This record gives sequence, C-alpha cells and structure tokens, in this order.
Amino acid sequence: MKTVAKQPMLTFVTVDRDMPEKRAADARRQDFDEIYAEYADAKAKEQSSRCSQCGVPYCQSHCPLHNNIPDWLRLTAEGRLKEAYEVSQATNTFPEICGRICPQDRLCEGNCVIEQSGHGTVTIGSVEKYITDTAWQEGWVETITPNTERVESVGIIGAGPGGLAAADVLRRAGVQVTVYDRYDRAGGLLTYGIPGFKLEKDVVMRRIEQLEKSGVTFVMNCNVGSDISFDALRGKHDAVLIATGVYKSRDLPGPGAGSQGIVRAIDYLTASNRMSFGDQVEEFDNGTLDAKDKSVVVIGGGDTAMDCVRTAIRQGARSVKCLYRRDRENMPGSQREVQNAEEEGVVFQWLSAPKGFSGDPVNTVKVQQMRLGAPDASGRQSPEEIEGAIVDEPADLVIKALGFEPEELPTLWDQPELEVTGWGTIKAQFTSGRTSLPGVYAVGDIVRGASLVVWAIRDGRDAADAILDDLNKAQVVAAE
Repeated sequence: MKTVAKQPMLTFVTVDRDMPEKRAADARRQDFDEIYAEYADAKAKEQSSRCSQCGVPYCQSHCPLHNNIPDWLRLTAEGRLKEAYEVSQATNTFPEICGRICPQDRLCEGNCVIEQSGHGTVTIGSVEKYITDTAWQEGWVETITPNTERVESVGIIGAGPGGLAAADVLRRAGVQVTVYDRYDRAGGLLTYGIPGFKLEKDVVMRRIEQLEKSGVTFVMNCNVGSDISFDALRGKHDAVLIATGVYKSRDLPGPGAGSQGIVRAIDYLTASNRMSFGDQVEEFDNGTLDAKDKSVVVIGGGDTAMDCVRTAIRQGARSVKCLYRRDRENMPGSQREVQNAEEEGVVFQWLSAPKGFSGDPVNTVKVQQMRLGAPDASGRQSPEEIEGAIVDEPADLVIKALGFEPEELPTLWDQPELEVTGWGTIKAQFTSGRTSLPGVYAVGDIVRGASLVVWAIRDGRDAADAILDDLNKAQVVAAE
C-alpha cells in the first residue's frame, strides 16, 4: 500500500499561535539585549505549519516587498530551510532585520487570513528572523560574486537601509558601487537609531561586512556639500542615488522649549547606541544624554518614542512617562512596542500634550489635557485642548520624539534644479526613483518622509533596477 505523506500545513485549527519566549521584564530592563529568544527548529516548523496557504495571500500583498511568505513558511514546515532562506532572500535584502523590526501587526501578520477567522495570526516575523539567522549560522549567506564586472559606477549618498539595499542589487549586477555617509559607521538608523533590544548591532554589522567583502566601497565621515560637492559626485559616477533619510527633528513650541535638559530623540538614541559600541560619548558621560536617576518625559507616540522610553528604562531612570496627544487606539507606534514598554515600567499619559516648560535646566512640563474632536485629513480624530486643564509633570530630562523632516538639500548641495515637494522631500518618480536631474535618483524617507525600514528597502531595490535599466540603455546607444 502506498503511504501518503502527511500534509504539513493548515494546522492552525489544532496548533495555537506561539511567539518565541520573551525574557521577563525585570531581566530585560537591565541590558540592551534583544528581548525575544530564537525559535528552536521544531517550534519554527510547528508555527510555520499553521499557515493556511490561502489562494490570495494577504500577508504577501500587504508586505511592501511582496515577500513570498506562504512559500517560505511551507518550506520551513517541511524542513527545507535552505530553500526557505533562498526564497526569502530573493525579495528582501535584509530579512533578518525586517523580521526583528517590521511592525508585523500592521503589515503581514495584521492581514493574516487565519487571524481574521479568530485563530491567531501566523508568527511570520519570528519565522523570518529564524530562517536567516540560521542561514548565517550555516554559512548559506555568501559573499556577492557578480558573473561579470561592469565599468559603470554608482555613487550612493547615505548608508541606511535604502542605500544599502540598492548597493546590494547593483553589486550583484557587477556595477562598481561607492557609498558615502556622514557617520563613522554604515547602517544609518539601523546602527544609531534603533536600540539593541530591538536590533542587536552585530546583525547590522555583518550585512555591512558582507557588502564590503563583495566589493562595495564605503566612504565614511563624509558630508556631501562640504567634504565633497554634489557636482563632484555626479562627475565621478555614472549615476547618483540619494538615500539620506530625514534627520531634521521637528521642534517643540511653548515657553521654555529651549531649556537645557530638553533633547532630540535622534541625539539621545545615537548616544546610547554609541555607548553599546564602546565609544566615548561626552554628552552621555556628563549626564546630558543619560537618563540614570532622572524623571524622564518623552513626547510623541511613534516608534521613535517607544525606542526612547525603553532606552531610558534601561539606563536606570527614576521614572519614565510618555505623553501622547491622542488615545491609545490612534497612536502611530506599534501596539506590541507599547505593551513591551508598559511591562518594563513605562507610564503612558494619553490625550496629553506639552504646553510649556519650567526651569533651566528643565524641571517641569506643563501638560495640557486633550480630547478627540472631528477627524482630520488622514481620517484620525483631531486632538483638541480642554480649556483650563493643565497639570505640572516633574521632569529632569525631556526627549522630543515628534518625527523628522527633510533637510533642505537643494540649498545645502547648491542644486536649485533638484525639485522638491511642498514638504521638502525630493520629488522622484514612483518605483524608479528618477529625479528632475538626469542620472540622479532618490529613495526612502527623503522621498516618502519618515517611514518604515521595509519601504526604504523596497525603494532601494526598485531604484537599483531602474539604474541598471538606464545604464543598459546607455550602453546600447553608445554602441550604435
């Protein structure tokens, strides 16, 4: 009698959703290590087998990279892990990074069909992380070796996820790639913005090392516009890709907003991450950017605010509070991150906004109580002040996590013909990244405004394909 192999999928009706073990809050408050453990092989297979292999995979369609999620879940469930890695890597330059930091609850997992039927979503992000971490351990992640080297070169401004994703695609095609960045280490916000408890830095550094070994040249501590002109880059390379991100912090209004002790989120997080590398950071050493024994107030409701509050907890703050002008349901940050922060001791004050500050250095935040009114242009209810409802909140350190805006690149780089939008972002074609300047492309947050890492990766890959297409067309014209 012929034996029929057991179908490894569709087990969601008998197998419950099970995330990797999360370290206890008291333990994880003491360090910057990642809070989730790795799946064991059997557990990864089990959780992958819960996928329903639906005909229209909403997880895939709601992923900016359109990752072939059902395929690599099935391969994982079947124990074909190397094939799962190859499928995952085919559409995503950094799957182990996305598995750690993507807001899966808003993207793939939030649109999982079995979640809609009440069975609990497949743990897509955790399996994605497991697949590629295993690939690194087993030596399946190889140095990029192009079949043919090309003479054309591309200069990339910015070593964040968009720039690095483009560098990967271009180098695989044999293009000579040079990446310029203002910092001393590549990675952008992956390196200096996102804390280690969400993304340990060796995960980022090994990808950069892979690109270096593959022939990508990194020019660090290089400010375009001062250390090298934009025109010089255009003259040096056949194409230039702008992937600078957005680093200009939005400011706080109100009396006393310029007091000592009120700092930018990017400065605070960068200092903390530099400390994790063992760097000497003067503003941390003198206490300016160290939360130890302080009453900390973080203003904002996005993922950057969540990074700040959880960092302050780990630095030994006396208390950590987060002010957000809307309610919990309307905050832009990941609900999973809010839960993690609450477990670690962060107090959230919803419907609260700063009205002013006392002391220099700051010692008090004047907190305006809010209510939700009519929906704004985005569809969310607009916060309105409740007249006379102001309370004092003690604070020794106030961290502004209000989002980021683009720098004025046409002015900084003396490029008045580089078109920008009304928001100051670079005007670029959808999918290709082509700008108003011939041979110049732009991707990521400098085009979209502050957005997700996964979108920057998508943009970088798309723009790299457009650059290759344009370089190939130029070759044909030159040969005629």
